[in-house]
Amino acid sequence: MVYNESKIAERHTRGRIEVICGSMFSGKTEELIRRMKRAKIARQAVEIFKPTVDVRYSNDEVVSHDKNSIISTPVDNSSSILLLSSNVEVVGIDEAQFFDEGLIDVCNQLADNGVRVIVAGLDMDYKGKPFGPMPALCAIADDVTKVHAICTRCGNLANYSYRLVENEKQVLLGEKTEYEPLCRACYIEAHQ
Repeated sequence: MVYNESKIAERHTRGRIEVICGSMFSGKTEELIRRMKRAKIARQAVEIFKPTVDVRYSNDEVVSHDKNSIISTPVDNSSSILLLSSNVEVVGIDEAQFFDEGLIDVCNQLADNGVRVIVAGLDMDYKGKPFGPMPALCAIADDVTKVHAICTRCGNLANYSYRLVENEKQVLLGEKTEYEPLCRACYIEAHQ
């Protein structure tokens, strides 16, 4: 199929939702930052958002575990994303599992308005249960990328975030002292 300029311009204005999901330490934020930086290189208007609760590395940047970063706008709720993303071609959202269920409608509305929406977040909590709006975002996404960490106990692909500390709260911000990535077999063994 041959594309002429009008077809390329038509393709450019269509919105889409891309979800990057997986366990902790799987490279979700790293991939989000990579895609957002590529959009900047392409001279697209970008804005990246993160929940205000995520202050592990920085108040106003999205930072990966490898210390790569990009300037972001912290927001308290999903509706703020709509208010702050006018004239934006690409919206990035990190730690989506911490947002309210309204994030699903926000992403749909942005995509319906021609915005490319890139969402990164944990698909499961530390109990192995679907986390926040992530399952619904995976369902409505045009593209889902599931990334995996490496199991710290056996070296296989890991897709579980095993909590190392005693705390029953679903949301517990942490790092390698609080969580470790485990494969299914090691995760089951750790709970026995």
